[in-house]
Amino acid sequence: MYDPLKVAEAVRPKVTRIVNGVEERKYYRFRGGRWYGGIASADVIGCNMDCKFCWAWRFKNNYSLGEFLPPSKAYERLRRIAVKGGYGMMRLTGGEPTLSRRHLLDLISLAEREGYLFIVETNGILIGDDPTYAMDLAKHRNVFVRVSFKGVSEEEFVKLTGAVPEAFNLQFRALQNLVSAGLMPGRQVMAAAMISFSSDRDIAEFLMRLSDIDPGLVDNVDWEVVIMYPHVRKLLEKYGLKPRRFVNP
Repeated sequence: MYDPLKVAEAVRPKVTRIVNGVEERKYYRFRGGRWYGGIASADVIGCNMDCKFCWAWRFKNNYSLGEFLPPSKAYERLRRIAVKGGYGMMRLTGGEPTLSRRHLLDLISLAEREGYLFIVETNGILIGDDPTYAMDLAKHRNVFVRVSFKGVSEEEFVKLTGAVPEAFNLQFRALQNLVSAGLMPGRQVMAAAMISFSSDRDIAEFLMRLSDIDPGLVDNVDWEVVIMYPHVRKLLEKYGLKPRRFVNP
């Protein structure tokens, strides 16, 4: 097993760097897409978890790929895609955006100036470990944080990620920190949960834990199921994982 907090410290120097006082992040690609009804997306390299169902496994920790960019250049690429596609939203995805804290916050600020909603897709581990991270995110009116749970129980989390079980609770703590910082459940922060391998009982208990944080989180869960892309199917077969729920691309 591994500790995602320790992995974050090991991965960060490989995918971030400081140039003239500005934090740069390593990017794999930029693209438009239909998610969220239309959004400009940037796939970042580097993650502190090793989920066995990850769609981005080919590049997320391949440090030989991609290029380092400062927030200004990354934002301009996202902006061009947004203008061309008529999108009002931007996001970082693929790897874990929160590994580059200053870079992420600078990007959000740039998007805020021009009225773009910025979606932070995160496993929540670093936000759960540090309440000030949630406070920094909550300073921005254009931010929406989506905490993606890797399963709905501690046992399932360990099975799907190989991480220490204690890290599962950091995902809940991330939601608590974000709500405590002032983000509104459903409107500015939400939980997403992979349920391809979950029992109905575990899902019900997961919802109870969300309700304990804030009842508003329960009505806005983004339920995720595995999309059986060929490379994802091979990955699941490798680990002997058989999803109860899935969709074909």
